[in-house]
Amino acid sequence: MVLDLLRKALEGEPPTGDGPGGHDETARRILDAALAQFQDFGLRRSTVEDVARRGGLSRITIYRRFPKKEHLVAAVLLRELRRFQAEQDAAIAARADVEDQIVESVSFSLSWLRGHVLLNRLLQTEPEAIVPYLTVQGGPVVEAARDHGAALIRRAMFGDAEITPEAARDIAMIAELGARVTLSFVLTRQSVVPLETPEDARRYAREYVVPMYRGLARKHGVRLPRPEHG
Repeated sequence: MVLDLLRKALEGEPPTGDGPGGHDETARRILDAALAQFQDFGLRRSTVEDVARRGGLSRITIYRRFPKKEHLVAAVLLRELRRFQAEQDAAIAARADVEDQIVESVSFSLSWLRGHVLLNRLLQTEPEAIVPYLTVQGGPVVEAARDHGAALIRRAMFGDAEITPEAARDIAMIAELGARVTLSFVLTRQSVVPLETPEDARRYAREYVVPMYRGLARKHGVRLPRPEHG
C-alpha cells in the first residue's frame, strides 16, 4: 500500500477519482488537519475521524473528497512533495550564478528533508512503513528525484538548447548520484560530513558537489553562465 501511495504522490496522480482535492478551502483544511494529525500520531494510529475532529469537519465532508484513508494519505504526500519542489525552485531562482544555484539546491534539499516533521516521525515510529521505500524498494523515489533534478540541471546549464544523448545521460547520472547521496544523509545522520546547518550543507556542496558539475560542463563544452555585474 505504501509503495502505491508513494508512486501516486511522486507521479502527481490525483488522490481521488474526482480531482486533486486540494484547490478549495475545505480541502485545504482537511489536508492541514491530516498533516498535523499524521505528524503527531503517525499514519497507522490516525483515523479519518481523528482528522475530522482536528479540522472541525464532519467525516462525510472528508469522505466526499477522499473516499478512503489511503486517498487522504496520498493527497498529503503529494502536497508535501509539491511544496518541496516549489520551495526548492524558489530557492534556486533567487541565485543568479549557476554554481550558487547548485549549492542552494543541495543545501535546501538536505535541510528541508532532514527537518521534515512527518518524515522524521515515520522514520522514528513507523520505520517499516517508510524505510523500505527509501532503500531496497526505493526505485520510484530515486527515479522521481533524478528526473526532477535532471530537469533543474539541464535548465540551469543548457537553457533551451538541444543537448546530445550523451549529455542527457550524464545529466541523469549526476542527478541520480545527488538523489542517492541525499537520501543517505537523510536516513543516516551519523557522518564525518558536517551538515547540521544550512551553511554546513552549502560548504559541503561547494567543495564536493560543484566540482562534478564543472566536470560535466567541461566535458560537453559548456561555459557555466555567470551573473552580469555593473
